[in-house]
Amino acid sequence: MTSSRRHHLKSLILSIAANWLVQEKKDIVAAKEAYMAEHCPDPDTAGDQAALMEACKKLNALLEKIDEERYDLEAKVVKCDKEIEDLKIKVVDLVGVKKPALKKVRMSADSMLAALLGSKHKVTMDLRSNLKQVKKEVKQEATEEVGDWRKNIEDKADRKKMFETS
Repeated sequence: MTSSRRHHLKSLILSIAANWLVQEKKDIVAAKEAYMAEHCPDPDTAGDQAALMEACKKLNALLEKIDEERYDLEAKVVKCDKEIEDLKIKVVDLVGVKKPALKKVRMSADSMLAALLGSKHKVTMDLRSNLKQVKKEVKQEATEEVGDWRKNIEDKADRKKMFETS
């Protein structure tokens, strides 16, 4: 099917649908007029003032009755809506609310504090920066000079003599 043929068929379908919509609107208007003619006959204005006043009083009484019914129905609807909401809450309470599985989030301590405290507070949790810098110094142990082992023995022997003589 060519594009021109497809376009032509589409325009025909749209024009038929538009005619149907216009006809449907005319039918609705005619149905309203027929209903009003059947249920609401034209008022009889030929008569004296007392007859017209009586007709107005009847119409006013009908309007008041209809307003009372409408108010009662609105009150019933509000009451039913409230009951429905209460029952929905009870259903949720009975079923319980499913808690979603929490996802692990990798956050630094700084970003956690920023999220909790807001952007106004500037707090850093970099504890390493607060530590003092300590320089490693190489401790020099007193190492005895390794010498002749015989001298050490002679020195110890001299000490032994000191203790023996005393």
